[in-house]
Amino acid sequence: MRTHMHSSRPARVRQDDYVVSAEFYDILQAEQDAVRVRRLYSRAVESARLGVLDVGAGTGRVTLMSLLASQVDVHAIEPAHAMRTPLMTRLASLPADLRARVTVHSTTLSEAGLRKVADLAICHNMIACLSPSARHVLWTALAEALVPGGSLLLQLPPPGLLPDEVTERRFPEQQVGRHQYGGRMVLSAERDRIRTRFDYWVRERGLLLREHTETFWMWPASRTEMIKDLEDHGFVPQQPPLEDPAVLAMTLDPHLQ
Repeated sequence: MRTHMHSSRPARVRQDDYVVSAEFYDILQAEQDAVRVRRLYSRAVESARLGVLDVGAGTGRVTLMSLLASQVDVHAIEPAHAMRTPLMTRLASLPADLRARVTVHSTTLSEAGLRKVADLAICHNMIACLSPSARHVLWTALAEALVPGGSLLLQLPPPGLLPDEVTERRFPEQQVGRHQYGGRMVLSAERDRIRTRFDYWVRERGLLLREHTETFWMWPASRTEMIKDLEDHGFVPQQPPLEDPAVLAMTLDPHLQ
């Protein structure tokens, strides 16, 4: 069985995006990503005093960490049904007192209409998948959802296009019962975008049982470009900057009303 699903030039996430990747993400990537999430954001989450926004929550690594590391309300923004389903399953296993502090929004942040609900917003592993026009919509929504002086931490997109040759990254295969789950990410440049193809497979004793392919697009942007875009929406660079160059830290101008 071979499934092909392609999302071409998405201005916003559609409900059926990630329907293939959602099955494979947790088993192939989430454990390593959870370590990265704690390293990049846990200190900021521990300092939150009003609320945390997890924009593009996916299957919930940032959301869960935020619930455990803080005492504030958490808003998980995830419009993709396929990714929201494992997120809800994960939240359902939590004690009732933790679940009482998290709200899952099945829309984009701009559609959620949140106003001044958080002093920290995290955009992990999602900005690269937004077109420049979609990013501007997000910046406006973030400025409305954060209180003045609130912090924005975002994982930067690739700073530029890839070379002409194709780049491949394989995920370590994982054993689940009798089956081996594997996958790879294949990157290639196409005009002003990066084509990102995920290939997944399931094998038993070397025999291929099924394979799937899902394709997305990424839009490169330099750190300087991102700072300029955010400054146009009322954000200023956080001082001192974070040590990790993969994350940009901005602050919503505390003088904004």
